[in-house]
Parts: sequence; C-alpha cells; structure tokens
Amino acid sequence: MRIEGKGLVDRSAEVAFSFDGKPIRGYAGDTVASALLAEGERLMGRSFKYHRPRGPLTAGPEEPNALVTVGEGSRRRPNVRATAQELHPGLSVRSQNAWPSLGLDALAINDLLSPFLSPGFYYKTFMWPRSFWERLYEPLIRRAAGLGALSGKPDAERCEKAFAHCDLLVIGGGPTGLAAALTAARSGADVILADEDFRLGGRLLSETGEVSGTSGAGWADAAAAELDAMPNVRLMTRTTVTGVYDQGTYGALERVSLHLAEAGDAPRETFWRIAARRSVLAAGALERPIAFRDNDRPGIMLASAARAYLNRWGVSPGACVTVFGNGDDALRTARDFRDAGVHVAAVLDTRETAEGIDGVPHHVGATVTATWGRLGLKRIRARNADGEFDIPTDCLAVSGGWNPTVHLSCHVGGRPVWNEALAAYLPGPGARPRMIPAGAAAGEMSTARCLADGIRATREALESLGMSPVAMEAPEAEDGTRAWKPFWQVPGAGRAWLDFQNDVTVKDVEQSATENFRAAEHMKRYTTLGMAADQGKSSNVVAMAALAGATGRSIAETGTTTFRPPYSPVSIAAMGAGGFGKGFAPERLSSAHGACVAMGAPMIEAGLWYRPSYFPRTGERTWRESCDREIRMVRETAGVADVSTLGKIDVQGPDAARFLDFVYCNSFSALKPGRARYGLMLREDGHAMDDGTAARLGDEHFLITTTTAAAGDVMRHLEFARQCLDPGMDVALVSATEQWAQFAVAGPKAREVLDGTLDAPIDPEAWPFMSCGPVSVMGVSGRLFRISFSGEHGYEIAVPARYGESLFRHLVGLAEALGGCAYGMEAMNVLRIEKGFLTHAELHGRTTAFDLGMERMLSAGKDFIGKAGAARPGLSDPEREQLIGLRPAGEGEVSAGAHLFAEGAPAVRERDEGYVTSVCYSPTLETWLGLGFLKRGRARLGERLRMVDGLRGIETPCVVTAPAAFDPDGERMRG
Repeated sequence: MRIEGKGLVDRSAEVAFSFDGKPIRGYAGDTVASALLAEGERLMGRSFKYHRPRGPLTAGPEEPNALVTVGEGSRRRPNVRATAQELHPGLSVRSQNAWPSLGLDALAINDLLSPFLSPGFYYKTFMWPRSFWERLYEPLIRRAAGLGALSGKPDAERCEKAFAHCDLLVIGGGPTGLAAALTAARSGADVILADEDFRLGGRLLSETGEVSGTSGAGWADAAAAELDAMPNVRLMTRTTVTGVYDQGTYGALERVSLHLAEAGDAPRETFWRIAARRSVLAAGALERPIAFRDNDRPGIMLASAARAYLNRWGVSPGACVTVFGNGDDALRTARDFRDAGVHVAAVLDTRETAEGIDGVPHHVGATVTATWGRLGLKRIRARNADGEFDIPTDCLAVSGGWNPTVHLSCHVGGRPVWNEALAAYLPGPGARPRMIPAGAAAGEMSTARCLADGIRATREALESLGMSPVAMEAPEAEDGTRAWKPFWQVPGAGRAWLDFQNDVTVKDVEQSATENFRAAEHMKRYTTLGMAADQGKSSNVVAMAALAGATGRSIAETGTTTFRPPYSPVSIAAMGAGGFGKGFAPERLSSAHGACVAMGAPMIEAGLWYRPSYFPRTGERTWRESCDREIRMVRETAGVADVSTLGKIDVQGPDAARFLDFVYCNSFSALKPGRARYGLMLREDGHAMDDGTAARLGDEHFLITTTTAAAGDVMRHLEFARQCLDPGMDVALVSATEQWAQFAVAGPKAREVLDGTLDAPIDPEAWPFMSCGPVSVMGVSGRLFRISFSGEHGYEIAVPARYGESLFRHLVGLAEALGGCAYGMEAMNVLRIEKGFLTHAELHGRTTAFDLGMERMLSAGKDFIGKAGAARPGLSDPEREQLIGLRPAGEGEVSAGAHLFAEGAPAVRERDEGYVTSVCYSPTLETWLGLGFLKRGRARLGERLRMVDGLRGIETPCVVTAPAAFDPDGERMRG
C-alpha cells in the first residue's frame, strides 16, 4: 500500500519489527500503525467492552482504537498507541484484549450479548444476590478489566525527573507553535517549545500546501533548524505537556528512549516540571467523527488521518477510498488521494450544495447508513435524495469538523465556551491568566491565520512581561476557509459509535438521558464515555451533541465534561521517577552527620533524617550505659545535641503575626521582638496537630519550629491556610530547615560552653528564658535561642549549615573539657520524659488540648484553626483519657504500648482505661517512668493501676503521677 513519490519516511532505511510474531518491514520515520497499514494490516486491536475488531481511527496520540503492547519481559508496555510508537529495529508489537488471537477472539461473544450489557447493567445486575459479589462478580470483573497487561516483573528500565524554567513555553510545534517560538526567540526570550511528535511541523507534515513558496514540511524543517541553533531555545520533541498547575507550572512527559533499540544509559521517560512566566497554547485541533451505523470497522478512519498516512508516510489506507464529510476537509482528502493515483470511489457530502472535484463522483445531501466487513471494511450503503445505493470500498475517510484542543486551558478550573459559528468549544476568556491560546486551538482554521496568530499571541505574552518583541511578518500560506456545516449523526437503526475505546453508542447516551442522567458529567459516568486513555478527545463533542438532542437542549446549554490532567496517560514510573530504594525514602543527613559517625554514634532514622542514637565510650557495653552517662552529664555539667533536623519555617510579612494567631491556638501578635513562645497547632477538627516554638526576630519576621517528623505536614498545612483559608493575608512562608545547622547546649555549665563560642559573652539579664536574637559565632552571623527541651538551663545556637560540622565539633570539645559530652536521641527522649514534654508519641492525632492539659492555651479572644472543632463538648469531656505520668509501684518496668486497668479488673477491652505512649529508665530518679493517657487522669493522681502489656508478657502495678517527674516547677531551665 506504499504510494510512490509520497511521504517523508526514509525508504533507504528499512526497519524490521514484528506484530503478533509476524515479521513486518517498515522504514525510518514510520509509526507502527503506518507500517502495518502499508503491509495491508488494518485490524490492530479489540474494543474494551464488546471486543469488536478495530483499526486506526486517527494518525496521532489521540488514537482510541489501535492500542498495542510493545516490548518483551519486564520491558513490556501495554496500551501504547500504534499511531505514535516509532519503529526501531527488533521492536516487538503484540495486539491485546483478544484471546486466543486478534482475528479470532472468543470474548467477541460479548458483542452478541450486547442487548444485555447496556450502560449501567453492572449497577443493576451485580446487586443481587449479595453473597455472589466476593465469590463471583468481583473476580469476573477484575479478570475482564483493562486492555493490556503489565509483565508482573520488576521494572528494569529507568525513568528520570527534571526541572526547567523559561520566559515562554510554546505548547505545540505546528505552524502556530513554530511562528510563536521564532518570534519569541528572535526577541531574546528564553523559549521552550514542546511537541508530542518526533518531528516538528504538526499538520504541515500531513498536508500538501506551501508556506513561503516551499512545502509545509520544508518550511517547518527550516524553522526547527533555526530554533535549534539558538542558545536561548530548548526544543523538546517527543514531549507531551500533560498538565497545567498553579503559578505557571506545567507537567510534561518526554519519551527519551522509547524509539531506540538500544537505550544505553538513557532513561525510558523523563517527567518534567516546567516553570514558565507565560505560555502559548498552540496545541492545534482534533478532527471529530460522525456517528452512523457500524462506523467502527477497521478501514473507517478520520479524513485528516487518511491524508496524514498518504502525505506523511506515503501509505494509502485502502485501495478504494470513499470520503464522507460535512465540509471542505472531505474534498481536500478526496483531492489528495486522486492526485496520488489512488481510486476514490465517491465523496458523500452532507451539505445540500457543495462544489465537487474533477474526476470523483460527488453526492450532496448524502449520508452513510450501513457498513459491512467484520475484520475490515468491504462495502458501505449510502443514501441521498435519490435513494440508497451501495459502494464497494475498503477505506472510508470521515470528516465531521474540528475541535480546538482546549484541554490544557481547562486545567485548574477553566471552562470552555461554545462557539456557534465554528460549532466547537473554544478556550474560555481568561481561563488561564498566564496562557494565551493561539492558532487552531483558538479557532483559527487556516495555515495563514495560524501563523499570524502565533506571532500575535507571542507579542502579547512578551509585552505582558515587559519585553519588546521584534517586528515579524507572517509567512505566506494557504488562507482558504475550512467551512463545515454541523452534522453529528445519521439517524436510523443499529449502533452508531461515539467512544470507540469504551464502546459507547448514541443509544447509550439516549438511555442515559432517559434514566435522568442528563448532565454531561452524569452521562459520562453512567456510560463511561471519555473515561478511556484518550480522555474523550475524539468522542466528547459528538457525544454532547447526542445528549443535547436527547434532552431537547442546545450544545451550549448541555455543556461539556471536565478536562483534567493528565492530558495523555503518564506512567507511574515516570511520575515517581527515582522513587525506589533511597529514592523512595531518601537519607537526609544533617551537617554534623560526619562528626557523629566519627564519634561512633549509631544513626537511627527520624522522619527520614538520620540522627545519633547515643555516643558510646570505651568500656561501655550497652546502649543503656552510654545513655545513662549522657543524661547524668547533661544534668550535672553540659551536653550538646544536634537539633538541626527540627522543622524550621520562616514566616515574614505585614500579616505574619496575625497569620500565626490564626494557625496556633494561643496568641503571638503580642509577642515582642527578641522573644519566643511555645505554641500548639490544631487541625480543623480540633485535635492537636503539632507543637513547637515561634521566635519573633523582627516586627514582621518569625521563625517557627516543628517536630522533625511533622515538618512537611505542617508546611503543607500552613500553605493551605495561607492560600485557601485566608488568602487575603500579606505573608510569605519558606522552609528553612536545611539552611540552618542548630545545636542544643544544655546543663548547668551550658553558658560556659557558649561563652567559649560566641564573640561576646552571654549577659544573663539580656538573655532571659524564652529570649532569642542574632549573635556572632566566631565571626559568623548566627542566632541564639534561650529554650530547653531537656528541662535544664539551655540554649539552641544556629549558624548557616555550611558551618554546622565545625561548630558541632567545637561545642562538643568545650563541653567535654567541662566534664560534659554530646548526647543523642536516646538521652534526649529520657530527658524530655522526665520533664513531661511531648513528642508525636503523645501528639498522635487523637489527642486534644484538653487531653494534654493545655486547654488554657485555647485563646478566647481570637479565631484560629480548630477553634470550632475543639469547642465540641465531646472533646473536653471529663471522662476522656488525659495525659498522666506513671511510675512502677515497687519493682518492675513500664512498657510502651501497654494498657491500663483498675486494680483487680480483668485485662479485657471493656475494662480498658488508658494506654502508655512513652517510657524510659530515669538514671536521675533511679526508676522507670512513663507517659500515657488515662480516663479522668488528672483527677486520679496517686491512684494505683494495673499496667498490662500482653504482647511482651509484662504486667506491672503502677502509680499515677503528674507528667513532670523532674523539677516540676521548671526552676532549673528558667534559672
């Protein structure tokens, strides 16, 4: 089926591949679909529901039918569009969703059962009997679900993620996109041009028209070469912009090595995050089909696709072509095939009056009423004013008009607008403030107007950035109108297909309306239309027309479904590139990590950070010996701990204080600069989310700290509050955790350690408890906080992270000279349990300020997140489990995770009165200590309980105490 003298493929470079084990020959530049059509293979797939035979409907990535599986073993990839997969030597292609073979599919019996498998049948059928669901219905549905199948083996190929920035992102490399990119690049802007094809040019590659006196493909190649030579331009072919997100961020999937036989070190795909100051949407338009009886047979395709196979790949989809359409594109297709020497049986034009072309029978007011040929089209039946007549044909090219590709303009809430003159949806005005639609995507349907509109859109984008665009004339090109008269479906008996992949017909849409699923979104879910991998690209607007007809509304009144990202399917491996092993849970190392390891400290994971557990010394045989020593040294002299991993969030702006009042339950607006305050943060449901300190470094500048593990959650919570709950606040947030190395210095001699470190000694009067401010640390600007998580006189000193290791070694050396040491997580945990301080063992998501004994922190004089939720009576019920301390009543130990029962009560769930969250052995008090929650706990101090740990077989009588077992009045840390 190759046509001599046609096509852009390299016929000197043969490429051998296989389809269902059969060897096939193609050429460099072919796709799987074009090569198969060249060999006379029209049948390439089976539909999802009825397993009907299908061939290509389109010639691009919007293809709903010709989905295949490529590759072998762990490199197998299902649901690949044969119309977009480039050939490479040795490529293995297999059909899918068919058994035992593509030509003889046993599950095609579903087509005979179609009267019983109408939309919604599963909702009605699988409800009864109830016991059948798990044993029969669900296994059958799961077995039938999907089209292709993964190998089930670990993925052997690598994907990458990457980031890019530009002044202008041009989405689409057709005439509009090329004109836009040339204008921006010649104006000095940083430009990214992304196109999903492997060759730039768009429809210019598939048409016979000229641009500036040369072929459209030749002009596109010259424009691409000029752009490629410019240092301020990045050309990204094989790249699909899949989504539009806030603040000029775009997701894009690049197919890096899927066209190569040997990838070498190249990844399979790269998922890009592109930050663009402006973008031009030059995504073109997609031709739409017409619904008529049995319009899904192999050999029936869109007219633009037929022209593309002829003009770009030099392939005729049939030996005898018939064209059926409602506009000039039908005539264009017939003319191209006639000029190429392919027999054109007829043009069937739905318009009552239209001028034909020489040498081709032209029937006006004509429609297709039936087709024959199960595995490939053989004959059609047409009807016009003179009656019905049959036409033998093996290719029917259908043109129902064009739909501008508005999908990306609809992401993040934009809605398209119906244009009656074009009978199509256009991007809504102002749908994306940083995106300017242009060319066919904006409704301009001639090459000349697309070129001019690309220049216009770029000038508008650059001027909005304060840049001066160069003066540029649009190249000369065809400017004829592509007129079409709306025609959606041919009435009559039989099934007329709308969604070819999901097997949705006009009757299915009408049934949806009959059953009162009349809204576009409801109809979509009832029928599954547009839920396929093509996201309704070919079916959506024709289906809306069918729904409008069934409900007696106009298409504008009917509306359309919501277009959401991704625009095209994106593999999970590409989205989560690097998300395995250490890429899934990366090791986060503080600046003092090397020093801690050098000191022999075992490193343990805490919120992905690796922190020292303890620092062993010669002669210490167990971790407890090291831990107990570290605690005694902190209590008696001085200890140094790395607390760099605590979340640090910089909050600045005129409304910074008001913002903190909003996100914390206690007040910060009255806090003076140079002071810090402990704060409790609630979720919207009134439960405790996190605690920490907020230090006021200036009138409009705060630094808040979070627990290590909750830093990410808190940052997301604050961003949500800033952007959504009160977007009018003038405040900015940034995570500064990695920018600062921070160390706790605690103990009676902590000030002496710091006096040997700071350029000016600490004045006790100037640095009271909970003060903060800038300091000079051996000539480096740093910060000092007079706070304590150990209960001792303590400070936290912070310097830029690059100085962290040297400062840590210096502080530890000074502490050791005074009889102190470095201490790790184990000692830190014991010190805080002795004081009754909290971590996420207690802030576990089910506790409230009342449970923690912090109800007085709930400010009555302001609103804050969680205030209404915390006011619910059930969250302050005196019967709730309240924070308490525990000590053994005699010998024995306290066990974390154990449950509490009254003395003499059986250890059963119904008699459970509380649980233990944290435990330690306190060398300071020479006893086991615990923290936990007990019903009416604060009223039961001194009461004896039974602590039972069924998992470890531990049972210990315990005494209820206040949470703070050591220095309950805080004299040591305040002194």
